[in-house]
Amino acid sequence: MSARAKYLILIFIIASTAAWCQDPHFSQFYANQLYLSPSFAGATEDNRFSLNWRNQWPSIPGVFTTYSLSFDKYLPNFSSGVGLLATYDVAGSGKLSNTNIGLVYSYDFKANDDWHIRPGVNFKFAYVGLDINSLIWASQISTGGTLPSTEPPPFDNIADVDFTASTLAYTEKIWVGFTVDHLLRPRTSLWGNSTSVPLKIDIYGGFQIISRGRLRKKLTEVISVATNFMIQGDFIQSDIGLYYLKYPMVFGVWYRGIPFVTTQAGDAIIGMVGLKYDRFNVGISYDYTISNLITTTGGAYEISIVYEFPSSRVGFGRRLHAIPCPEF
Repeated sequence: MSARAKYLILIFIIASTAAWCQDPHFSQFYANQLYLSPSFAGATEDNRFSLNWRNQWPSIPGVFTTYSLSFDKYLPNFSSGVGLLATYDVAGSGKLSNTNIGLVYSYDFKANDDWHIRPGVNFKFAYVGLDINSLIWASQISTGGTLPSTEPPPFDNIADVDFTASTLAYTEKIWVGFTVDHLLRPRTSLWGNSTSVPLKIDIYGGFQIISRGRLRKKLTEVISVATNFMIQGDFIQSDIGLYYLKYPMVFGVWYRGIPFVTTQAGDAIIGMVGLKYDRFNVGISYDYTISNLITTTGGAYEISIVYEFPSSRVGFGRRLHAIPCPEF
């Protein structure tokens, strides 16, 4: 098969995927906790700043690049967390982009002696844009010179609002939660049609198999199992992974595409290595494609940086109970 034919097939697959799922996806779920679930706002007693970058299918120029920036803090007097989350996703030579900026809030309460519950919400502004001047039209690549010049279609960038709700329950060893995104179904059509983003549901959880030691109020050796299921429109994605923390290093491996509970069985294997140094967490991961796109896409690269710094507090609010999930 020629390279051109492969790219045409890949473009068709991308277009089909876009019809199923509009949202970018991060492999390092817990290094971008506010994106996974607003219930994680204020999940640390310090102020937290997170930066995430993902380059998906780098062998295909200009396909998917995603940036995420967030800040959150814990409010002990109110048993609450607040934060700000911004994401920017851009695809293709025409720079088709999705921008979301949202205010995040969560509340932590004790259900019984073992379980804590954290509901959360994210109210956000959504913007879909296209740089039409970067597109290449048929009249610009015709070798015969017979095609007339093409008038750009009447595209309009779209601005709308959206809402996310979530709940997280956890003990000292177990966590489980779900997130429902796009409850306001924001518009996405650049043609003025009524097309909107389908609901997205994330169901995630896990448990610590082994946990030992303490350093600055945090464990020094942990083995955790975690899962994540995402449903959006007709698309279902399932992941299961294993983390090993031996301070200051973290190692993780994920399998994406669990048979019978996913749209694409056997999609990718993700490897991750992270470093926890003082107040910094730095993680690097790579998605190795194992589906029929193995020779075409180049997988996906992801980098995360999390920085926590002390917060000045007034009053004597309730101490935060640590959530046992990984940090990458």
